[in-house]
Amino acid sequence: MWVLILTFSLSLMVSLILTKSMIPFLKKNNIIALDLHKKNKPRLSNSGGIPVSLSIIMGLMFFIALQTFVFNKTDQMVYLFASVLTILLITIIGFFDDLNSSDVVQGKKKIRKGLKKWQKPLFAIPAAIPLMVVNVGETTMTLPLIGPINFGILYPIVLIPIGVVCTANAINMLGGFNGSEAGMGVIYSSFLGLYALYHGELVASAIFFSTVGALIGFLKFNWFPAKILSGDSLTYCLGAVVAAGVIIGNMERAGIILMMPFIIEFLLKLRSKFTASCLGKLRKNGKLDPPYGKNLYSWAHIIMNLGSLTEKQVTVVLITIQIIFGLLLFL
Repeated sequence: MWVLILTFSLSLMVSLILTKSMIPFLKKNNIIALDLHKKNKPRLSNSGGIPVSLSIIMGLMFFIALQTFVFNKTDQMVYLFASVLTILLITIIGFFDDLNSSDVVQGKKKIRKGLKKWQKPLFAIPAAIPLMVVNVGETTMTLPLIGPINFGILYPIVLIPIGVVCTANAINMLGGFNGSEAGMGVIYSSFLGLYALYHGELVASAIFFSTVGALIGFLKFNWFPAKILSGDSLTYCLGAVVAAGVIIGNMERAGIILMMPFIIEFLLKLRSKFTASCLGKLRKNGKLDPPYGKNLYSWAHIIMNLGSLTEKQVTVVLITIQIIFGLLLFL
């Protein structure tokens, strides 16, 4: 337990230092986005996944060092190194999406174009390769109404890349509010970390608790009113974290339960053929109106239809929804 506490603490401290130092660096280099739920639409530093992913990696490197030099345990470290590489690769892919902001910098558009919709899942596939080549996870899965099935070689070749790509893109669908992506990430990473620890999956729990520390440090600057925005680099990074931790810990069903808010978000977005945005219409008093009236294409639209809410309140409700699904995991 103390190893996980130290891993969490180091990741938290590194995140606090890195995020604070990278805010002016990102802004100076025009890696920015507009904070669209503010009256004056301020230009903020973007791509918060960079400091978060580096903090996660630092925490995990410390965990590996403890396992190697203190406990002399190296049997699962190859899986952890593969996870680190997957997290880093997919964060870079998300960063490429964040870079396309020339129209925003020039004031021509409010929202950057980013990668094309078909490019996002395609470019995420190479990030799954490190997990594929080390053949991590159990190839036998128990499916509802069917029972246990041994997928054999299809597990690393087919199921692992599907898991990484789907998780990254699902988490990327829901966000756009100060603190929402990181706040929900703290919740599902915490519940998955506790679940992994309860079942004796130390490596998987290290991945999740290192992520919790990094996100808490980032939230200090991302919470309303934000000084830095998440960007696709963060949502992609969190998708890789969930996929890697769930696969290493052999806890796919637990992962599905915690990802249910994002699966539901996918189904809601499917109704709009993925053209709808999560963002609300800003009133003069700072409250948000649903952008499509009673047409619900996102959790955010459902929440904004409940009443007159601010951006901060929408974020709190999203985090509460994630907590509910987290509790279902243990119930």
